[in-house]
Amino acid sequence: MTILEDLQWRGLYADCTDLAALTKRLAAGPLTLYCGFDPTADSLHVGNLVPLLALRRFQLAGHIPIALAGGATGMVGDPSGKSDERNLQTPEQVAHNIAAIREQLSRFLDFKAASNPARLVDNSTWTAPLSFLEFLRDVGKHFSVNVMMAKDSVRARLEGESGISYTEFSYQLLQANDFLHLRTEMNCELQVGATDQWGNITAGTDLIRKKHGGSLSAWGLVFPLLTKADGTKYGKTASGAVWLDAKRTSPYRFYQFFVQADDADVGKLLRVLTFLSHDEITALEAELKSNPGARTAQKALARELTTLVHGPDALAAAIKASDILFGGSLDGVTEALFNDVVGEVPTKELPAATFGAGLGITDLLVHAGLCPSKGQARKDVEGGGINLNNTRVADVARTVTSGDLLFGKYVLLRKGKRTYAVVHVS
Repeated sequence: MTILEDLQWRGLYADCTDLAALTKRLAAGPLTLYCGFDPTADSLHVGNLVPLLALRRFQLAGHIPIALAGGATGMVGDPSGKSDERNLQTPEQVAHNIAAIREQLSRFLDFKAASNPARLVDNSTWTAPLSFLEFLRDVGKHFSVNVMMAKDSVRARLEGESGISYTEFSYQLLQANDFLHLRTEMNCELQVGATDQWGNITAGTDLIRKKHGGSLSAWGLVFPLLTKADGTKYGKTASGAVWLDAKRTSPYRFYQFFVQADDADVGKLLRVLTFLSHDEITALEAELKSNPGARTAQKALARELTTLVHGPDALAAAIKASDILFGGSLDGVTEALFNDVVGEVPTKELPAATFGAGLGITDLLVHAGLCPSKGQARKDVEGGGINLNNTRVADVARTVTSGDLLFGKYVLLRKGKRTYAVVHVS
């Protein structure tokens, strides 16, 4: 199966400037392609994985990927997919974000491959030296304002209340110039991205054609945006984006995000975001239909992505943390890992003075809100339904002391199979 056939099977094909010509060119031998990533934050997020992993797919197929970190375009801001003007970042912010994103990009591409090593570039290296007059003469003269205004990203903003600034209106010229530079200097023939980049990408193919009279080939290929079955963007939660940086989204929360994927979404996510084979994915989809309660597909998705983004050790820690909420052992759990779990369950504070030399288990259950009264707490203990630090409590007279505190400050309580509470002694 060719790379384009694989992309189509996975649902990763939305449009191409000339599919027949690109298919013929890919069959002729290795091709250089690129995708740009603007440093709007100091981390990429789940939505960035689609084009980033596409670069990796092309590299695995023998082609040469270029990851572009937008040191120049990041100073301007892409209007695509945005209803309002972006806040301009300072040069210091952009430099900080670029450094962080470069490190993340290097995890997904092989920069030491013998025959087709990936390359990492920053568009500020060729954009910053240009004067405004040079840019207007060499790039701007090839663009019709009428055509620029017809681009979806621009038209949507013009129809909205906030409009669009000249700065963001000009963004497509900068991206077009990037493609022109990479085509002439690095023999890059293909630009890829999500569908919201179609206008910017075709601006580049048009510029190359106009500057070189059709003598240089250049194509654009776009993938569907990563959305849920209901049409909303995937990778967003109530608290914000799901980031690839472990400091922003911990490996445990990253793992849990995918374990909790909706049944309606998981098949698409396995195709789009993993490197599992077609047979493996088809088998997981069949398992999902026959036994959805096992969540086998979701667990496979979470394992593959957590390993890919954070590594096998982080995956093992995330699974161990997840097991805590299913009664798993707390042996060897670090405080940082436990804190991730604490954030998932109700937590009650208990002053150290109140805790004193210890507190009866029934008092603690009432304080934690797991039982409405000491009488009910006694019944629950006697019925075998109470666990302290994931160990069943057998004695209703049990006193919880400082020796029971995890990391000298926490008690993990469970009532029944899945009702948890944490008491923080401070």
